[in-house]
Amino acid sequence: QVQLIESGGGLVQAGDSLTLSCEASGRTFSSYTMGWFRQSPGKEREFVAGISWIAGRPGYADSVKGRFTVSRDDAKSTVYLQMNSLKPEDTAVYYCAGRRSSNWSRLRSEYGTWGQGTQVTVSS
Repeated sequence: QVQLIESGGGLVQAGDSLTLSCEASGRTFSSYTMGWFRQSPGKEREFVAGISWIAGRPGYADSVKGRFTVSRDDAKSTVYLQMNSLKPEDTAVYYCAGRRSSNWSRLRSEYGTWGQGTQVTVSS
């Protein structure tokens, strides 16, 4: 079983960049497809980005496409979310999640392993 720990959140201004990291413990990280989700107050947790363990294929929500980049370093058991041109509406708690599948999914129910989340606040 993999355990996930996010880091890198913080308070930034609109237009700034921030990189989130999610480090996994356990020996099977390389066979996990990883996803990033976010949740702001009063809203459902929503898909942000995913990256498969086969060939590292990425996928993004329309709201972040072109601004966010997901990547993974299996040697470090870490997945990253590079966030550029941040907007106030990106403010949320960001979670990484893992699933034992070859493809990422937009559905949070498809992920069985979750981190504790890291807060990102973007001021205008």
